[in-house]
Amino acid sequence: MVVSVWSPEPGLLSEGARWHEQRQELLWVDILGRRLHRATLTREGHPGRIETVELDRDVGVVAPAAAGGYVAAATQAFFFVDETGVVTELASLTDAPNGVRFNDGACDERGRFWVGTMAYDKSPGAGALYRLELDSSISTVLTGLTIPNGIGWSPDGAIMYLNDSGTGCLYEFDVDLPTGEPRNRRTLVAFEQPGPAPDGLTIDDRGNIWVAVYGGWAVHHYSAYGKLLGAVELPVAQATSCAFGEADRGTLFVTTGREQLDAQALARQPDAGRVFRVTGLGTRGPGCNLYRGSLFGRATGSNANQ
Repeated sequence: MVVSVWSPEPGLLSEGARWHEQRQELLWVDILGRRLHRATLTREGHPGRIETVELDRDVGVVAPAAAGGYVAAATQAFFFVDETGVVTELASLTDAPNGVRFNDGACDERGRFWVGTMAYDKSPGAGALYRLELDSSISTVLTGLTIPNGIGWSPDGAIMYLNDSGTGCLYEFDVDLPTGEPRNRRTLVAFEQPGPAPDGLTIDDRGNIWVAVYGGWAVHHYSAYGKLLGAVELPVAQATSCAFGEADRGTLFVTTGREQLDAQALARQPDAGRVFRVTGLGTRGPGCNLYRGSLFGRATGSNANQ
């Protein structure tokens, strides 16, 4: 196993690593830096062309759209971002309390975009899990969460996984296959609180779960039964998300943060906030699912800086 620094510049809170298999590009965001990044890779796996779109609000996560372009969840709204950087609002939350923002999320096999919210002050129970439907409407799926993170599904789609960094729990749900609705929540892994917390996650082709551990200097590797199989140790504390990618889908990309790190902490971990590349893990994972819903109204919008 080899861990190396991959991205040329750090973000304040890099998050939401996603591998766009069809375009062979890596997507991620800088939540507090309000930036959306997409990058191609060289043959050697180094960053190739990196394009950045700047938004006017904190951006939690991005997903590619099947019709082209990208869908992003930022503060309390979903946006479409086209190839030129034009940003158009698709839908916004109407029932969310003040002081919350979108955080992590992902699309399911049906192409619906699931995204959690959290309070800026991390108030317990203030977060929720929402879903951008295929008609661009928004459904509330779960309430009473604190910092929902790292949503994913088993290879057969029968199990949904969701981290709550606020409670320190990796939850699993049974999925009603005809509707895709989650039910029967139970705790698969519990982290001792306070302390390192489960953040973003990804599922490999074997059904094992890879969890970025915020404050834990590592990515943990669990079986589908919650057994800790190993860990990828990192030279930075704030691991925030992870995704398998590259041509063979065998490289793990890990985003990290540097929020609230003082000068002494940054001197110890100068690469905090960068994306890391991990090779030699002996497993592969799928590319991200695409948003397959309506992008109605995308022809008009404001041109973001690119």
